[in-house]
Amino acid sequence: MASRTVVIPVFDHFQSLDVTGPLEVFDTANRVAGEDSTSSPDINAAHHTASAYNIVTASVDGAAARSSSGLAIVPTTSIDEVREFDTLVVPGGAGAHAPNPELVEWLRDNAPRARRVASVCTGAFLLAEVGLLTGRRATTHWSQCAALAERFPGVTVEPDPIFVRDGHIATSAGVTAGIDLSLALVEEDLGRSTALTTARYLVVYLRRPGNQAQFSAHLAAQTAARAPLRELQHWITGNLHADLSVEALAARVQLSPRHFARVFTAEVGVTPGRYVDQMRLETARRLLEDSDGGVERTANACGYGTPEAMRRAFLRELGVSPAEYRRRFRPAAH
Repeated sequence: MASRTVVIPVFDHFQSLDVTGPLEVFDTANRVAGEDSTSSPDINAAHHTASAYNIVTASVDGAAARSSSGLAIVPTTSIDEVREFDTLVVPGGAGAHAPNPELVEWLRDNAPRARRVASVCTGAFLLAEVGLLTGRRATTHWSQCAALAERFPGVTVEPDPIFVRDGHIATSAGVTAGIDLSLALVEEDLGRSTALTTARYLVVYLRRPGNQAQFSAHLAAQTAARAPLRELQHWITGNLHADLSVEALAARVQLSPRHFARVFTAEVGVTPGRYVDQMRLETARRLLEDSDGGVERTANACGYGTPEAMRRAFLRELGVSPAEYRRRFRPAAH
């Protein structure tokens, strides 16, 4: 098996999971690829014979780099010692906003030689700094999307997806999205079976679609200030199969439909209809990921009425059908 060299540059104040997340994906994929497909890989072994990936961490001078959380990584080598490589994965962190000029120069000279380039979180700022994102679509952590767009107007910033691939360059959102992107690269290189087994041993799902929202509807939605509306939000979550029309919801809080819609939108940040749609989709996703219920049962439980209605919602919001979403997320049976 030909080995693909993956280079991950490290620098002071990097985000630790931006480095260790992808590194563990590629390393676990090595262990999985080195085992017979009918057996379970020994992911705790100190060494493994497969070398699908040669993983190299590199700092400017070869010295240890300290993350923003205080974790220090002793790299494999210095960036000047890095020769040929297949994949470049650039992490983010506070250090990506004011990068070492030597690192910027190395990226500008060497990144174009890679077969593919990826960034995690605010590593997108480093790719943009050296011109790799000009004229391309990209993403980064949701809290930094506006800053990326303002600082680099030549980049088309997409704030919602967890990762974006434009040609041979891929950018991903905050921290754990780098794991999703790395799994996508493993699937591209070694096939779905290896990527799926890798995901199972890392206890993550294979794989969140790149266009999935960066955070859940429950996190995105505001909590209403008024107690009756807060109680209604909780009730909606547990009663998605009920009549959740504006008229029915307004009656529960003893308001006129018009006044209810206006107050709910002002306090929650979305219309009642949109809130219900988000809750139904979020719950349907979780049921498809975590339970043995089929698509039809999930559609009924979430109040879609028919599997076709749920299918249209998934295609509109996630770009995949419920069946395909379930296939990607449900671990394969042993």
